[in-house]
Amino acid sequence: MKITVIGATGMVGSRVVREALDRGHDVTAVFRSRRPAALPPEVIAVRGDAADVDQMKRLFTEADVIVGATRPAPGAESTVTATTLALLDAAAATGIRILLVGGSAPLRSPSGGLVLDDPRYVPPAVRDIAAASAAQLDVCRTHGADWVYLSPPALLEAGVRTGDYRRGGTALMVAPDGSSRISAEDLAVAVLDEVERPGEDRHFAVGY
Repeated sequence: MKITVIGATGMVGSRVVREALDRGHDVTAVFRSRRPAALPPEVIAVRGDAADVDQMKRLFTEADVIVGATRPAPGAESTVTATTLALLDAAAATGIRILLVGGSAPLRSPSGGLVLDDPRYVPPAVRDIAAASAAQLDVCRTHGADWVYLSPPALLEAGVRTGDYRRGGTALMVAPDGSSRISAEDLAVAVLDEVERPGEDRHFAVGY
């Protein structure tokens, strides 16, 4: 497949790129700033702005599927909605499916409310970015593009690739020990599994 990854140099995007290459896919890696030295030489590297609908449309026409793995810089959380809308508009205009790697905030918490409102998982220090991910899903829900939204667990960090994870619905994935986590490497496995074998859910969660 031809996969275009937006936000290809971030923690999640870079792992998605590597997983896609390891599975034999052709990858276009889109990034905001200068090409980093760590970007694999096998990719088609493109410097781009995810909020530029016209540029995204040009890139999307060459793809079979899009993976949006963008994340705003601290203090720029308010840009998430506009960026998401631009990506969805470009996907709709080209008829290309887009998988957005979002956040856990819009999932149901074990306590019954939203994860966004559960301080066990969303302390004050990360509430702004959590709220932005909830708003991101709201934008998707009102858009006509062919989208799917993947929510990671509460803790997402660099780690190791085990190839194992659980897939759920719209509730936070919590392990028997009470933790809610996954490595970025295994999140990338879940992303590529969905890309290769799309499920029926437009919003789903993963975790250990």
